[in-house]
This record gives sequence, C-alpha cells and structure tokens, in this order.
Amino acid sequence: MIAGHFGLAAAVKAMEPKVPLWAIMVSTQLLDIVFIPLLLTGVETIEPNEEAGYGKAVIHADYTHSLVGALLIAVISSFIAWRVWNRRSAIVIGSITFSHWLLDLLVHRSDLPILPGNSGERPLLGLRLWEHPAASGAVEISIVLLGAVMYFRSVVARSGGHTLHGTAALNKAGASLRRAYCTGSLMAVLLILSFVTDFFG
Repeated sequence: MIAGHFGLAAAVKAMEPKVPLWAIMVSTQLLDIVFIPLLLTGVETIEPNEEAGYGKAVIHADYTHSLVGALLIAVISSFIAWRVWNRRSAIVIGSITFSHWLLDLLVHRSDLPILPGNSGERPLLGLRLWEHPAASGAVEISIVLLGAVMYFRSVVARSGGHTLHGTAALNKAGASLRRAYCTGSLMAVLLILSFVTDFFG
C-alpha cells in the first residue's frame, strides 16, 4: 500500500497547499520510516509468505504499527509540525501520519497489535484485503488516481489565480500554466509508477 499512502498524500496536498509537500509525503510514510531501524535491529520483523498473494509477508511491527504506537508517532509529528509551522499544519501532519495505520488496517492480515509490543496479547487487527490481490489493487489504484487528479487540478487552478493584462503578463501566465501542467503530470506519473512497482514488484 506504499502507492496508496502516496496517493492520499497528494490528495491532502491538493486540499492543504500551504503545508510543504515533502512534509506530507514523509508523514504518510513515517510509521515505515521508524520501522526500518527496528527491522534492522531485529526488534520488528517481516515473515515472508509466498502463498499469500499481494503483500507477500506477515509484518511483525508490534511497536510502530500498533494502534497506540501509531497514535504516539502521529502526536509527536503533529507537535513538531506545530513548533515548525502552525496549528493547522500540525493537524494535517498528525492526521496524515495516522492515516498510514488506517490504510494498513484495511489491507494487512491480522498482524497489527493494539498495544506496543502486543502487550496483553490482545487480538491482532487487520481486514486482510491483501489476501484478495485484485480487490486490494483496485482500492490502491483508486486512491492513487484520486490523488493524482486532485493534485493536478490543484496546481493548475493555483497557477491561474490572477487576472493579468498585457503581453508580458500573459506570457508570464502562460509559462506559469505550463509549469503547473508539467508539475501535475509529473506527480501523476510518479504516483502511477509507485503503484506499478508496489503491485507488480
């Protein structure tokens, strides 16, 4: 669901243009970013499962991808965004960080604990959409396409927000519009490529 996370980030950027794109993109992957050092040190693990279809692994991310752990990471990222930017950015960053866990809940097998370290051995969560590759792929490409369209429309709309007169002004407006089309198209291509590598890789 890597591409799906990025697609959601593009959609959020379209709605919240003042929040830096890099911050939104990092936030949507923050749980996985924190997961990497824990994976490398053996604190969290990935168990291959070749027979399982899309997402051929059971992930034991009992800290970063626990419900409480994800909320804690979201709160910390929100606090940092508030200190660096403002309250609205903090809400956006915290929400997009926690959205990673919500999307993972949809696709993961039952491998998401409620408490960090699966304390108390409570039932593991996951709606198991990964076990149905066509369905999970359809959901992910839908999120990707929605994000691509919203982002494209947003950058194009922002490029033509002023009424300009005179040849120089019109040339400047035309150049701005061309940049917006290029930027929006590049984002769409990157999102679709991320889906292709995610789904078929």
